[in-house]
Amino acid sequence: MNIIERAVGGLCRLLLWISTSVIFSILIANTVLRYATGSSLQWANEVPELLFPWLVMSGVVLAAGHGAHITTSFLMDAVPVVLRRWIEIGTWLAVAALYGTLARATFQMLEIVHDERSPILNVPGSLTYGCVMGGMVMLALLACESAWRAWATSPQDRNGGEEHVVPEAHW
Repeated sequence: MNIIERAVGGLCRLLLWISTSVIFSILIANTVLRYATGSSLQWANEVPELLFPWLVMSGVVLAAGHGAHITTSFLMDAVPVVLRRWIEIGTWLAVAALYGTLARATFQMLEIVHDERSPILNVPGSLTYGCVMGGMVMLALLACESAWRAWATSPQDRNGGEEHVVPEAHW
């Protein structure tokens, strides 16, 4: 892993831990209060709603960094090894461009959704849109890194000269 992958992965793991811990703590505290006193924290429903997109986006980017998304590789298996490298580079660059386009579109929407506010905490809607934009930027960075890796190493070097090695599942 290079510095980009480590930085993106570290940030996503941190966001996953923080958002999961805060959501879990708030839900436990609210449940205890509800059963102990018959009342609950009024803002306790809003915070998990605001943190959930951060949790999801962090998981998506982390999964992409580990290559754990579902892929269909039968077309790439049919392509000669020499051509496969160029297809990978082009595909990763196209993916990076699409993620960049989504990040730019989300950035342009931030001003519009900034006026939408949560009812109790009065948090602007741009906070959750910002997390989506940040996730798209990180996915674009990871796609560029994958394109660079495809460029820098030949398919024979990556697979030890074999045609195609199916990766083992992470779980």
